[in-house]
Amino acid sequence: MESKRPPTWQLLMAFAIIYFVWGSTFLAIRVGVREVPPLLLAGLRFLIAGVILYTWMRLKGTPSPTARQWAGASSLALLIFVFDYGCLFWAEQRVPSGIAAVMLALIPVFMTLGEIIVLRTQRMTWRLGIALLVGMAGVAVLVGRFTNSSQGAADPLGAAALIFAAISWSIAASFTRKLPLPESKVMSSGAQMLAGGILLMIAAALFGEFRGFHAQLVSREAWLALAYLIVFGSIVGFTAYVWLLHHESPTRVGTYAYVNPVVAVVVGYFLGGESIGPRTVVGTVLVLVSVVVITTTPKTALEKQQDIKAREVAADA
Repeated sequence: MESKRPPTWQLLMAFAIIYFVWGSTFLAIRVGVREVPPLLLAGLRFLIAGVILYTWMRLKGTPSPTARQWAGASSLALLIFVFDYGCLFWAEQRVPSGIAAVMLALIPVFMTLGEIIVLRTQRMTWRLGIALLVGMAGVAVLVGRFTNSSQGAADPLGAAALIFAAISWSIAASFTRKLPLPESKVMSSGAQMLAGGILLMIAAALFGEFRGFHAQLVSREAWLALAYLIVFGSIVGFTAYVWLLHHESPTRVGTYAYVNPVVAVVVGYFLGGESIGPRTVVGTVLVLVSVVVITTTPKTALEKQQDIKAREVAADA
């Protein structure tokens, strides 16, 4: 029996959360890393959010992950939270929040490349090839030096860290099919956040971020940014995302990938004082066009069969 469709206002509210709240978290990160070391800030965000989600699910009666599931969650946490978010938080010390969001919108591009080159569940076509070139052109516009002046260009090291972050996320998306994880999506995410938070705190200690850090010197603005990331960015945003997946098609829910960068650029301009020049506009448009084309390209019947076989192999592993 099909579940009753929720009221329209609830659906709109959930979409508004994943569109605008997730889009605004990029500015919150930039505010936070001005005063708190990046890995420490990321570690606090996901450790606290992970503890809350894990505890909530345990109180609801959801079983704790097995040892194998904890290992799988920790492997994904390394790729997603340490490599992806760790690089994002570090990069936002050098790159405007809007540009960071646009660069991470390249995740579907790298996922498609992985399907074509590694998984071989998708074939290269003229449409995909042109879309990939358009996305690369967008990155070149955002980062490249076309004149004697590099005014308006994103910091090369920051941009490189963001590209590495996007690649890491795309690899994690492929591994998700193969790793043992809790059946409950909320428990799975809570376990990954908890493991990721612990790994990030260890990384922060190894990189010496605790030395010279004095919590009492951090402004209220930075602590509020962290609270926003924990409550709205991680807990509320994720809950809305999972809820939407049960009531809307993945294609519709996935539109947040197109909207978040635009929201981040606008929020960064009006609230963060970040500039929006021709370079930012052109680069953003090129990246988003690439992402939209890639994510809306239908797979052939043969590619769908190969994808199903890949999933079956993963399920048996």
